[in-house]
Amino acid sequence: MKPAALGLRVHSGWTSLVALALEGNQPIILARQRPHLVATFSYTFRQPYHTAEKMDLAEARTFLDQQRREARKLALEALRAAQNETAQQGYKLTCAALLLASGRPLPELPKILTSHSIIHTADGEFFRESLLHACKCVKLAISKIRDRELLATASATLNRKPAALARFVNDLGKPLGSPWTQDEKFATLAAWLALNA
Repeated sequence: MKPAALGLRVHSGWTSLVALALEGNQPIILARQRPHLVATFSYTFRQPYHTAEKMDLAEARTFLDQQRREARKLALEALRAAQNETAQQGYKLTCAALLLASGRPLPELPKILTSHSIIHTADGEFFRESLLHACKCVKLAISKIRDRELLATASATLNRKPAALARFVNDLGKPLGSPWTQDEKFATLAAWLALNA
């Protein structure tokens, strides 16, 4: 089987997932998904730290632990589905790239729950962690790339000017139809970088 990579860009309660391979040194899209990382797609579960903010500390810990188990389970199911889809096309997922926000470490839970700006960060990190956990479970080598550094890193690594690279990735997704938003484009670039690592 030929190697392929996953690119992942996380939102609250879901992720943009793109599987990519290289044919003749040119990227091809093998799969594009938007799996949910919560069973009930509502604000309560998509924003777990915002929900936990209204609870006492013990209740918040219990709620977050339950949601973490659920998110990890759903992330693992999504990665296994992507593995199956790419395997049917003759490719094996060997690596993944996860896009990060700021990448700053989070404080302990009591401090998180007293700062609204940190709560926003924690919600994003919550779902990124579930995907990192799933990648370990399916033995995918994982690289992490800061969202704001992606285009510059890709431009340097792939030896293409940023504007040309952005046009190329935009055109790459046109045959797939909607959705081909910035999420899918960034996930594609991240997967391409993972394959070039």
